[in-house]
Amino acid sequence: MAEETIFRKIINQEISTELLYQDQFVTAFRDISPKAPTHILIIPNKLIATANDIEIEDEALIGKLYTVAKQLAKQEGIAESGYRLIMNCNQDGGQEVFHIHLHLLGGKPLGRMICS
Repeated sequence: MAEETIFRKIINQEISTELLYQDQFVTAFRDISPKAPTHILIIPNKLIATANDIEIEDEALIGKLYTVAKQLAKQEGIAESGYRLIMNCNQDGGQEVFHIHLHLLGGKPLGRMICS
């Protein structure tokens, strides 16, 4: 049985949230603590704990996260002005939920990613 995470409950619609996208492979919804006017989480329906756990057989699934991000950026009206895609890995990388997820951020100038 897959490990229970808050994302698993969202995928299974056990927690109420507005799903922006869902198919048999991927689910997307707004972050509950947005860091930009548009902040969407795009997650695989398959539990993969961290980027370190991605296997060769997951390559198409990981690519699907990015094509859904592109579609959502266009839908949100931020594709032309620009957006950022981030996937954190483990504690030092800022990962809080151990079910990989792609952050789609935009809707304002985001500046430099890392300040020295």
